[in-house]
Amino acid sequence: MGWLTLLALAAAAMLALVALGVRRPLWSLAGAGLMLGATGYALQGRPALPAQPARGVAAIAGDDPALLSLRDQMLGRNNTAAAYMIAADAMQRSGEKRAAVQAVLGGLRRYRESLLLWVGLGNVLTAHDGKLSAPALFAFDQAARLAPSHPAPPFWRGLAHIRAGEFAAARPFWARALALTPEGVTYRREIAQRLAVLDAYLAEVEEVPATGR
Repeated sequence: MGWLTLLALAAAAMLALVALGVRRPLWSLAGAGLMLGATGYALQGRPALPAQPARGVAAIAGDDPALLSLRDQMLGRNNTAAAYMIAADAMQRSGEKRAAVQAVLGGLRRYRESLLLWVGLGNVLTAHDGKLSAPALFAFDQAARLAPSHPAPPFWRGLAHIRAGEFAAARPFWARALALTPEGVTYRREIAQRLAVLDAYLAEVEEVPATGR
């Protein structure tokens, strides 16, 4: 199946060259690129392997439905402040990151003590800024101030660290989130599983020898 796909891609590429009016002398260059890719596939490709879902730390950091469900379990959804977060979620999915930030800020102007919205603000600011910026850190700090014994602020701050590529920095926050989650709470197991994946990743990274400069 992998070879058939490769041949189909090659044929599509050649048809695209014709459709785009690429001059014939350049076809050899494009053909060489396709041959190079085919050679790499022949040497390293493993088409017999069954498809598998993504693993590792990337699988615990995406905007998947499981994370939204976890947030709802932690912080609730059946309240008026949640309407602003639901709107921000929709804007995030459509790529409107700035609008998502404005939606959460609008909610905070009305519900200044909302734990959900302060956590949400940290999340949308991290997505908007592409890093765990000072405003995002301030939002997470405000959430922790409002509910110092709640697992949500450290958990979502840890997730923001992971999304920023700061995996080691995330670890103490997730450990604290797990410690703050009582036994028997429905979402405790999911926090523990995500922390275990992070620990496995960090252990694997530590075992990789440093490359020479």
